[in-house]
Amino acid sequence: MRTQVVIVGAGPSGLLLGQLLHKAGVDAIIVERQSPDYVLGRIRAGVLEQVTLDVLAQAGVDERLNKEGLVHTGFDLLFKGQRHRIDLSALTHGKKVMVYGQTEVTRDLMSARQAAGLTTFYEAADVHIHGFDSAKPSVTFTKDGQQQTVHCDFIAGCDGFHGVCRASVPKSSIQEFERVYPFGWLGVLSDTRPVHEELIYVNSTRGFALCSQRSHSRSRYYLQVPLTDKVEDWSDEAFWTELRNRLDPAAREQLVTGASIEKSIAPLRSFVAEPMRFGTLFLAGDAAHIVPPTGAKGLNLAATDVKYLSDALVEACVEKSRAGIDHYSERCLARIWRAERFSWWFTSLMHRFPDQGEIGQKFQEAELDYLIHSESGSRTIAENYVGLPLNFGE
Repeated sequence: MRTQVVIVGAGPSGLLLGQLLHKAGVDAIIVERQSPDYVLGRIRAGVLEQVTLDVLAQAGVDERLNKEGLVHTGFDLLFKGQRHRIDLSALTHGKKVMVYGQTEVTRDLMSARQAAGLTTFYEAADVHIHGFDSAKPSVTFTKDGQQQTVHCDFIAGCDGFHGVCRASVPKSSIQEFERVYPFGWLGVLSDTRPVHEELIYVNSTRGFALCSQRSHSRSRYYLQVPLTDKVEDWSDEAFWTELRNRLDPAAREQLVTGASIEKSIAPLRSFVAEPMRFGTLFLAGDAAHIVPPTGAKGLNLAATDVKYLSDALVEACVEKSRAGIDHYSERCLARIWRAERFSWWFTSLMHRFPDQGEIGQKFQEAELDYLIHSESGSRTIAENYVGLPLNFGE
């Protein structure tokens, strides 16, 4: 087989890249080692910045999210038992975010790709990339017992943190930066009315909590827990009891509990790989970087990577210009490190660390008190949360 671009990974990054390339007339094949149901079964956050919404609109997959997505113009910070609203719209000249689950974004992209009749190989085994340091790269895999080879001009590594693409790069050619946090997020999804119309971020002496949502009737809640905890250690009753203990009295009154329909513990890490281009191989999304979910930047950073990469590949394939691909890594990393910094800072501010002691809690509370009473402090949170402009710093 022959195509212009092989995209490894059919998560939201790979599917979005495939859709943007299709819209621009560039041929692309997607290779994914998991099944469609498995991909859709990954439960992730879904706070979308305006930049991401614009990219989804460009890809032509924004019809359902515009109907079903929940527009949020602010969120609450809860500390010392009281809630304080960060007015995103007022602090950023009308900007906002939209709550729309990553699973739904993936579903919309899958449907668009299927409707266009584009080639995707799911459940591809033994995926390997070859020759990305040459002008003749290729990707091999096994599908239904048959060995397949796809020759291409470029390879897009959208296969996540544990994928084959970054792992195929020689160690001497890549530098990795990582911080692993000493706790995880225990998440519960339930078909219950959200406790509040906007998100509540909680700094508590018992640990961090987040009250989020997927719709007006589906809620997503998180608790900071030790990395030693197991999902089976947490019954639904134990989860709801601990969440109540971290909320303010008004939220406790409004909290509607019910059976969990999904429950999992996710570790937290900050991770960046540099550079993001190796000859004809380009990394995007979780293959190149991971952020703690506190700042809601994961999917949004991936969408920005894909925007830069799709523009670069269209330039290379259609306009025969190398300008975009030559600057891809530099442009992405400038934005990535800004988001990594915000996510690290917000995580450090809101979570209880094992070695911080009582004085650490007091420092956090004092900083939060400053941030909510300082317009410039509140604006710093708001500007980063809604997402910096695509051309920020350029």
